[in-house]
Amino acid sequence: MSQAAYNKMWEDAQKDLDIQLQKEREEFLQPENDHEKVFKMLTTSYIKYMQIFRSLEMAHDQLMHQQKRAVIRQVLDGVMGRILEIKKEMVELENSEFHYVDNILVDLKLLPEVLEVPIPRYFIKERMEVLQQREKMLDQILLNAGLQIQEPVKTMTTEEAARLIQVAERARQGRCRAALMKKLYLEDKRQNQTEPQVETGPSPDDAATCIQKVWRGYNQRQKTQKMREEEMIFLGMTLPPHLMATSNSQMHARQVNTLQSEVQERHEEVPIKDKLREMEGLHMKETLQDQIGQCFIESRHIVGRFPDYPTEKAGGSKALFTDKTPEEILAELAEKKMMELQKKAQKGKNEARKEKPKEKASQKTGSKPPVEEEGWKMAPSNFLSIMEEGNRQYKVFWQNREKGWDFHQDHDPELIKAEKREEVEEEIRVQVDELMQQKLMNLKLIVDGEKSHKQKKGKKSEKEKKTTTKKKINEMEEDLTPDRTIDSLYEELVENGLVIKAQTVNLSDYVGSQIVHEKAPLVKALLLAGPAGVGKKMLVHAICTETGANLFNLSASNIAGKYPGKTGLQMMLHMVLKVARQLQPSVLWIGETEKVFSKGARMAEEEANPGRLAKILPKFLKVLKAQDRVLLVGTTDRPFDANLKPFCDTYKKIILIPRPDYSSRFVLWKHIILQNGGTITNLLDISSLAKVSDGFTQGHIVQVVQAVLSELRLLQMTRKPLRTEEFVTSLATQDPVYKEEEETFKAWYDKTPLGKARIRALAGGKKPGEGKTSAKKGKK
Repeated sequence: MSQAAYNKMWEDAQKDLDIQLQKEREEFLQPENDHEKVFKMLTTSYIKYMQIFRSLEMAHDQLMHQQKRAVIRQVLDGVMGRILEIKKEMVELENSEFHYVDNILVDLKLLPEVLEVPIPRYFIKERMEVLQQREKMLDQILLNAGLQIQEPVKTMTTEEAARLIQVAERARQGRCRAALMKKLYLEDKRQNQTEPQVETGPSPDDAATCIQKVWRGYNQRQKTQKMREEEMIFLGMTLPPHLMATSNSQMHARQVNTLQSEVQERHEEVPIKDKLREMEGLHMKETLQDQIGQCFIESRHIVGRFPDYPTEKAGGSKALFTDKTPEEILAELAEKKMMELQKKAQKGKNEARKEKPKEKASQKTGSKPPVEEEGWKMAPSNFLSIMEEGNRQYKVFWQNREKGWDFHQDHDPELIKAEKREEVEEEIRVQVDELMQQKLMNLKLIVDGEKSHKQKKGKKSEKEKKTTTKKKINEMEEDLTPDRTIDSLYEELVENGLVIKAQTVNLSDYVGSQIVHEKAPLVKALLLAGPAGVGKKMLVHAICTETGANLFNLSASNIAGKYPGKTGLQMMLHMVLKVARQLQPSVLWIGETEKVFSKGARMAEEEANPGRLAKILPKFLKVLKAQDRVLLVGTTDRPFDANLKPFCDTYKKIILIPRPDYSSRFVLWKHIILQNGGTITNLLDISSLAKVSDGFTQGHIVQVVQAVLSELRLLQMTRKPLRTEEFVTSLATQDPVYKEEEETFKAWYDKTPLGKARIRALAGGKKPGEGKTSAKKGKK
């Protein structure tokens, strides 16, 4: 696609966003009692925002223009945050992390693919250099500590070397002998062709008949094969050839993407700022001096004395600038006085009310007035203002702008001038403030005879310095490693196996970026529960791969014997938190997390006691703030072994991962076979494999495919295609997830807070928003 196409994609996305924002103002502000209507509104908005998100993400990734990408990025962050807010409302409304929206997708004539959350590519692209340096540093630390073995040059014994030379020499002699025999054979054949040959063999009619038989058989087999392929394409069982092969246009698109990345990464130093300072700097300086001097004169005319010059912290001369007339300033001063008098009067009334006895509290009535239910209402959003501001910038700056473009144009000089002009004005203002502050002091001394308040201000600043110093001292006392650098702490954690290298795994789920993480519904801890083999650990590695996050392994088996005692554990978590915050985003993984919260953990020895982590984890999570992109992820295949209350108190968000259904198994079989070097032909029935593997997990399928596709079997692939029965035989050796185990997981999940809320809602038939209202009343 061309740049014009991506500009059009951005334009269409902004139009859809404008319509969606208008709908939110009309629909979400009104209370609603109909549960189905509320869920449909939320789901429709969720799908619409997801479509907008996809278009904006694609435009942001492909456009060259830096200023356009900055505007898109702002709107993109707002849309991502709004998606998370709507998802939170859907979870609270349905009391479930999973939602069934098939009917809504049918009404909108959309495919289920629109619900898949794409990972924004700028997560990794913008931090590629940092991530590469960190990976090199991690590899070097692991090598130095002996935890990672570099591929060494294999040393051989004399016998092995002699045997290798013998094999090579015998192979060389065999090739020479074969070449000689071929030469002799060709010479004999040439001599035989020169001698007269007696015609022997079948007649021409018999030869023609034989040729016809062979040709007709070959031709019919080709027709039958073609008809079978066309039938499979018609039934939707296989893809058309043009979709399976890599076309020239795709190759060209890859080359264009490479060139686009080079242009996007190019940062040209445009000397616009220096030119502005040279051409307009003197005029700016004179204008600022005239404006500040006029403010001095008007202030003395109104108040009767020269004003105090605002400090740099208060904004300097910016605080003096106003577009109001002297009469308006006098009216504002009078209004402030009236407000102060009203506040004093109101304060007196409140004190008088406190002194009066509470008659209503003492009187007991037999009946309470009925409370009217307002119904469901959308919670306030932190991202609507961001989206509206981005939408406004688009309409003002870009909607009606010149749409011609140059592939190598990555900035707009006119917009840069406007931005740089503000920076130049700010630099000149600082210089002007120093001059005008001295001028004001001279005016006060000459006209009003006032002395400088420099000494008093100096004393105040000293007090402020002392207070700041005390705060810093307190912070240093809380820091258990004040004299150590982040690199040294990182190295120690790597050597002790607490920081591990994440496997390269792709993810189809989204972790917001910084602004989204700060303002979106905060999730500090996440639990992934499910049978063994459903891909819980794989998801942890995928999160780290897609977001470029550090991976800390705090599993009970990994920390056993390291940092013993209570102080040692506190030191370990302090180091982990310090490094995780500094090198964020970070993921803290606790595998087999049920052991940390189980009853048997308390009875273990102190150094190997997994339960010692359960006591300090809640305090650890309280320290994490909204701006910290640090996520605690626990994985377990036996959550029912843990004490439920502390378990759920730590992990506020719990996702139960079931075994895969038919469609998932179909995709899994096909993907894993191709990933391991296999070739899928018509002799391999993927649909049958997906049916017979009901009850098996992703891990089972991976083990089966790897067992079948050995090195020898891959070599035989061309002459002996894969068959269905090969995988069925290997699958029979695996133990599936039985129904009793699934029921155990469901029963456990029903005991979690979200599971209980869903059961209560289904049993009592609560209306939307009722659960939230009662919860708030209970807190009061």
